[in-house]
Amino acid sequence: MRARRLVAVASVAVGLVALSGCRTEPGVAAYVGDHRITEDAVTAVLDDARAKNPAPTAAPENGQPPQQPVLPGRSQVVTTLVLAEVCERVSAEEGYQPQGQAPPGQIAQRFGLSPETDYVQLLADLGTCLSGIPAGQPVEPTPQELADLVAAGKRASPELAAQPDEAVARQLDVPTLRNALGSRDSLAAVVERYDVTVNPRYRPLEYPLLNLTVDIPAVTVPLGEPASDVVTDVSTPDPLPAGRGTGPTDG
Repeated sequence: MRARRLVAVASVAVGLVALSGCRTEPGVAAYVGDHRITEDAVTAVLDDARAKNPAPTAAPENGQPPQQPVLPGRSQVVTTLVLAEVCERVSAEEGYQPQGQAPPGQIAQRFGLSPETDYVQLLADLGTCLSGIPAGQPVEPTPQELADLVAAGKRASPELAAQPDEAVARQLDVPTLRNALGSRDSLAAVVERYDVTVNPRYRPLEYPLLNLTVDIPAVTVPLGEPASDVVTDVSTPDPLPAGRGTGPTDG
């Protein structure tokens, strides 16, 4: 039987992570082992996205409001670049091969971006790479994890908010959730192998494996250190396109 594989979602969670010890060089957004992801590299991706995706100035012929491009924030770009480096390294070392293809066109449509945007291609390459990493076995959520998910679901959905916690928990504790928790543990172990360290301005950096709604993650993988109270320079992501569900979704 073919092993279950990790699959990337199109949306990328955001956050901030801290440098420690001597790994605090100016102009470095993150480290993956000895590899440096520079702030200039992040800026180049953002500049490309803005240049190739100007805001529409006129309504399309069908009379519908034009789709506004959802440009990435710095944290989203750092997340993508960090996890891409981790995925490429472990795939090369273990001989993992992609089991699927992440279509750039679908990602571009989701965010209202040109398919020629560098960020779109980065997301597509990451999704393709992650499809080759074997996922862990399904994991039962802890009582605290399930309680947190129920609370998030109730905040996101008036329909769920009207139901008892036990009923919401039964709706959310499904195989998709347990598979994502297993994938989280597997990918977190891979990230730890490569000594990921992230600049404080991007802390805490997290990657979503499963979304509760389009813009609310249900299961995330931490990339680097946890948050720090000393950080005040926070990069806030642009909102994702509208569209919500009432249970976990893989995208």
